[in-house]
Amino acid sequence: MENLLISIRGLRKTYSQGRSSNEVLKGIDLDIKAGQIIGYIGPNGAGKSTTVKILCGIITDFEGDIQVFGMNLKDQGLEIKKRIGYVPENGALYDLLTPREYLSFIGTLYGIAKNNLESRINHLISFFGMEKNVDQRMDTFSKGMKQKILIMAGIINNPDIIFLDEPLSGLDANSVILVKEMLTRMAAEGKTIFFCSHLMDVVEKISDRIILINDGKVLADGTFDELKTEKAETLEKLFANLTGNQDSGFNSDIFSKAFEEK
Repeated sequence: MENLLISIRGLRKTYSQGRSSNEVLKGIDLDIKAGQIIGYIGPNGAGKSTTVKILCGIITDFEGDIQVFGMNLKDQGLEIKKRIGYVPENGALYDLLTPREYLSFIGTLYGIAKNNLESRINHLISFFGMEKNVDQRMDTFSKGMKQKILIMAGIINNPDIIFLDEPLSGLDANSVILVKEMLTRMAAEGKTIFFCSHLMDVVEKISDRIILINDGKVLADGTFDELKTEKAETLEKLFANLTGNQDSGFNSDIFSKAFEEK
């Protein structure tokens, strides 16, 4: 496949605890090209975050073959990590540092030259409108402010592939618009975006390709126009149909009974 960046074959992952085990991924096969925004969706527990953590080299004990940039993930994970970015769902910051100090630390780990790093930090801080906060300790920051810093840290190395796991969590409406525009611009420049989110309207609007998994298996893979049907004209309806939640609408009778006095 032309411009193939990621090749996944037979990906399986099992978590074991005592005598019990839970197979979270059950044979995922995917090919991902450069310049795509991939909307990777599924119910809680479907295996989205596990897939992302494997592709980022955080989880290493998996079955199957994964090639990234033509390199084997198990053998050349460190080289691959130099060219990817990751924004976790529940990221932890060294919040006694300032944004400038934290981003400088992350950039130094990537080996970015000092002059380039300073310029990059200044521009990212300006893009997210955090000039007044750049030298404040982050232990006073709101969740949304910390999320912006995590996003900056995830792209500070100008990655070829960026993995985002619920990146819009805690962001206000204006910041969501900024991130959406940023991702579209990055994809236009040839970057590949692997985007996990429960915000179906956002996924529907920005994704070139949507991959829906459930119970560790791929149920749908294609553009939204290819996947939608007469009975599923929105991504939310398609999601409900394919994951077996067609009747998950609001049930006023059940809700009202929760508050009945006995």
